[in-house]
Amino acid sequence: MEPRSGSIKRKVYFLSDSTGRTAESLGKSLLVQFPQIQFDSVTRRFVDSIEKARKVADEIEKVSRQESFRPIVIDTIVNSEVSEIIRASNCYYIDIFSTFLAPLEQELGVTSAHNVGHPAIFKEDSRAVDQAYMQRINAVHFALANDDGMHLHKYKDADIILVGVSRTGKTPSSIYLGMQYGIKAANYPLIPDDLEINKLPSAIADFQKKLFGLTIRPARLSEIRNERKPNSEYATLRTCVDEVRQAETLYRQYRIPYIDTTALSIEEIAARMIERANIDKKAVSL
Repeated sequence: MEPRSGSIKRKVYFLSDSTGRTAESLGKSLLVQFPQIQFDSVTRRFVDSIEKARKVADEIEKVSRQESFRPIVIDTIVNSEVSEIIRASNCYYIDIFSTFLAPLEQELGVTSAHNVGHPAIFKEDSRAVDQAYMQRINAVHFALANDDGMHLHKYKDADIILVGVSRTGKTPSSIYLGMQYGIKAANYPLIPDDLEINKLPSAIADFQKKLFGLTIRPARLSEIRNERKPNSEYATLRTCVDEVRQAETLYRQYRIPYIDTTALSIEEIAARMIERANIDKKAVSL
């Protein structure tokens, strides 16, 4: 999580007996509500044995002796013997599964399976899940094959085409849309020659309804570009101000929806694009 100057610092452990995605996702959703705290997070995956649990518990004990505050532990370990070893260490312990499983067991009238990574039984059968998986794989391949204006003849097959000046987040956003949602996203860079003519480039003019613009604050864009090409004209604040202004003028002129990516994560960018562009999520969650 992003450091905050002068804030209180707390160590956070995300622990899981599987990949750790649930612990990280739910944990960070909770921690982001405390912007005055600087969280230093560590993820320990596949903590699925007593031996591994003891090793992590020893690490937590060591940190608790070194830090001003005891570590926070956010845990999705389903094996109670393993989780109890962690709980016994000097930490503030949040067991996500037990917090929600016990009330659900009572409501549903059955005992949970307590299996690591056990798939939920929803309406989708295995064939639907396989199709969703392949949809994602194909969408990621599409994003990579149609990155930065490549293979323009395939833009007709895109669900969305991201446009923006260099370094506004087009490529990672395209890949994320494919990987998480099965959305075929191409992207097209608005270069200075495109911006100077003050109209849509001919390569994307026929796909206006599929276009979605990304923009960014010029000062931040200059920082990013300086990391790539230090002290270049490409990275100067003046160049960034001009390009961002021209791109946003183009978006407004052609009524292209757009968002400012400056303070947004890739997840937030994708979610806002889906909502603003009214795109269907092609793939079910796996």
